[in-house]
Amino acid sequence: MRFGILGETRAWHGDGREVPLGGPARRALLALLLVRPGVVVSSDRLLDEIDPAGALSAHSLQSQVSRLRAALGAGAAIERAGAGYRIVVDPDDVDAARFERLAGAGRAALADGDAGRAAALLREALELWRGPALADLPESGTARAAAARLEERRLTALEDRIEAGLRLGEHGAAVPELRELAGRHPLRERLAGLLMRALFAAGGHAEALVVFEETRRHLADELGADPSAELTALHRELLSADPAPAPAAPPAQLTNFVGRAGEVAEVAGLLRVARLVTLTGPGGVGKTRLSVEVADAEAAAGVCFVELAPLRDAAGLPQALLGALGLRENGLQMDGGARTPVDRLIAALADQVLLLVLDNCEHVIDDVAKLAARLLAACPRLRVLATSREPLGIIGEHLFQVRPLDADAAVRLFTERAGAVRRSFTADPGLLRRICAALDDLPLAIELAAARSRTLDVDDLAGRLDDLLGVAARGNRTADERHRTLRSVVAWSWDLLSEPEQRAARRFTVFAGGATAESALRVCGTDGETLESLVDKSLLEFANGRYRMLETIRAYGAEQLDAAGERTSLRRVHAKRVLELVRTADPHLRRAEQLEWLPVVAAEHGDLVAALHWAVEEPEVRTAFELLASAFSYLWIRGASASAAPQATALLAAVGEAIPDGLGEEYAACALLAASASASGDEGQRIWQRHRAAAAKALAAAWPGDRPGRYPVVLLLWMMRNAIGPDPEGAFALVSSQRDCAEPWAQAVAHYVSGFGHLGEGESAAAEAAFGEALRGFRSLGDRWGIALALDTLAGTASARGDRGRAVALTEEALALTERLGALEDSADLLVNRGDYRAADDPAAARADYAQAAVLARRAGSSTYLAAALRGLGDIALEDGDLGEAERLYGEALDRIDPHWIKSLGPRLRTLIGLGRVADARGHDAEARERYREAAAAADGMGTPAREVLRILGLSEEVVDTALSAVSAR
Repeated sequence: MRFGILGETRAWHGDGREVPLGGPARRALLALLLVRPGVVVSSDRLLDEIDPAGALSAHSLQSQVSRLRAALGAGAAIERAGAGYRIVVDPDDVDAARFERLAGAGRAALADGDAGRAAALLREALELWRGPALADLPESGTARAAAARLEERRLTALEDRIEAGLRLGEHGAAVPELRELAGRHPLRERLAGLLMRALFAAGGHAEALVVFEETRRHLADELGADPSAELTALHRELLSADPAPAPAAPPAQLTNFVGRAGEVAEVAGLLRVARLVTLTGPGGVGKTRLSVEVADAEAAAGVCFVELAPLRDAAGLPQALLGALGLRENGLQMDGGARTPVDRLIAALADQVLLLVLDNCEHVIDDVAKLAARLLAACPRLRVLATSREPLGIIGEHLFQVRPLDADAAVRLFTERAGAVRRSFTADPGLLRRICAALDDLPLAIELAAARSRTLDVDDLAGRLDDLLGVAARGNRTADERHRTLRSVVAWSWDLLSEPEQRAARRFTVFAGGATAESALRVCGTDGETLESLVDKSLLEFANGRYRMLETIRAYGAEQLDAAGERTSLRRVHAKRVLELVRTADPHLRRAEQLEWLPVVAAEHGDLVAALHWAVEEPEVRTAFELLASAFSYLWIRGASASAAPQATALLAAVGEAIPDGLGEEYAACALLAASASASGDEGQRIWQRHRAAAAKALAAAWPGDRPGRYPVVLLLWMMRNAIGPDPEGAFALVSSQRDCAEPWAQAVAHYVSGFGHLGEGESAAAEAAFGEALRGFRSLGDRWGIALALDTLAGTASARGDRGRAVALTEEALALTERLGALEDSADLLVNRGDYRAADDPAAARADYAQAAVLARRAGSSTYLAAALRGLGDIALEDGDLGEAERLYGEALDRIDPHWIKSLGPRLRTLIGLGRVADARGHDAEARERYREAAAAADGMGTPAREVLRILGLSEEVVDTALSAVSAR
């Protein structure tokens, strides 16, 4: 049971229910007993205190005691002892006793210098008060002395709690309460002293002096006394002190803050749970501006902004902080005799609630770390927000990586800053996005580049992006030297590196798309500690297992690489490393582990293209051929062959038909890449005609049938390129001969290819069996790409015999695989096929398939599959009777089709027939016949009866008859 006498007398059960005590006499009786629990109070005193008028008899007192016992029940025992009574309860169950214990502990904590603990204990003690002490006792009773003692202890606890708050820096919040208390107790000197200190700390120097004068006058008028020596000394100290210095505020900004509102809130939130937060990131990323915005957001809690960039060395670091805090050698510092600058800092900050912003720490990072650690340990209410290109490295430090702006914010920043120097500035958002992306979306780089739009058109600026450091070569005259140009920003960070760090950083610039730790260590000739240091110093980023360098830093580092004369040797080492990676990955891409290995190679795509470019230009012919062939599987699975086509074309132009020794297979792979992925079908055909014979001879030598070659995917693509060429039988024969090859994947491909041969002979059952064998072979290997190819052909044969439901099911199974592989081109192809199977029964679903296929084809940069998707949309438009839209879509599809690529045959035939049907519907008989003749002629070129080809494509018998009738009528 709990009892309360700090206010009306009350009692509560353990579960919080209040005990009904009865009338005033009973409550007064309980209060008297609870003033000193366990101490006997005589009956005479009880009678005098409860009823000073003497109306209450001893018998009545005994009756009140009995009733009180009944009300309290087992919660407390009221015992008869001699000539009086006592209550047996734990003193801590009585609010007055608990108050005195907590108030005493709080006062002791204050004396020990633990202001935080003192404040907490004293608040808990004071919260026990509900009104005047012993409120149920008569005003005239002698027990009022106990009430007065408790009220005095309450006032003392209030003073102690306020002093603790002042030590914690809560000056502003304490002033109103102190004014009210001093008004009620004008002779209480401690309250006056506390109010004077609070006013002074809050900047009210003159008001603090007025408080002293008012207190002195009250003491003289009412007591005839002078102020105490302590209050007089405080007055003298105030007279000799300057007003409380204001800490340095964050610098006012002249421009809008763009794109980081969420980060301001995030950092501010982090500072509420962490006492040290460091904003890290490369130069120019916006760390300082973000810290200013956070400081402005936190200004109400007290902020001091310290700019450390002007420091030449760490010797002046403590003085810089003292200066920013506005602390001079003399004045009212109350530092307890502190002597060194660091001691003065600790004394000044020990009781303050303050956010200390330390901006640009990287050049004095070790000393800043030591000082920050010491201040945080000694000043419990201090928080630190640091900006640095590397962490302080203190236990408890929370890092916040400041990233470049997002795409929209970067364009918005460029537009705003350009509009400030060029009225009515407008530009294509896509072009601005390209400029910002080239500048790594770094705010400083964008601002410097935007400033140049005063004299340069945006198109001209975009044309200079190969010189990133030059684009941002003019800057703000008022900025410190290291922030005036992008080159100076990077140079500042670079010059802070050790020689081993500079060597590793400049060598890392050979990586175009970042690097794994192993690649970086080998190519840069460095160690892991150096790489980690470069990450800490924001010269490198590390995420998802890869190191990466911003392009602006890479441009500067590349200059250093050239100056060191290391470019050629590093490029060679880099190309060899990329070759090792893709060569290692190649066999895994045709096995169950392809899902793990495809992302590995995809991450190296930028470096693969860069290594190819260097090897072709040097020329390092062998390295170039081996890179192309080793990456062949990856490029085709991911539909990325177009990215290697320019290098393949240039390499073939350099060597002609002279195949380097031992590189026949590589030569064939190069020819396939150059022809199949060239920008123009005609250009690809010219390349193919020139190199086909040499490639065929080389490939036949590499795959004689009794032993496998090195690159089995080349076989598959060889058939696809030659199926509509001058020697399709030879291509089919070469690939089909591998059915007994020791290479399992080549065996599966041989079955796959032989199925097409059976289709050409009109043997659909044999074709389906061959495709089924291919499917089993690919499944046994776990090759999802091969499985998808086989499923696609089986879907085609199912559709040809009228089982469109099975065709859709097989296609959906294949789609699930290509989507997991990220094979955009194959997914687009499958979507078009599924659209064809669904078109007759569900035109809306077919339209959705064609539209999604077009999206994927555009993303992959595939004109072949985009043409197929457009053809499908044309079919839907034609069925809807929209002849104009159908003709437009068919025409656009026909313009994009490479007629020499096997995957283009179906879309081309269907498009030509679609155009014929449009002409037919319009009554343009001659035009319709011509389109049908073109389609039939193209089908004849397959070496298979045209009717069978058109039927395999899933065209209705009516359409097939119409097309072939047009040929017959010619």
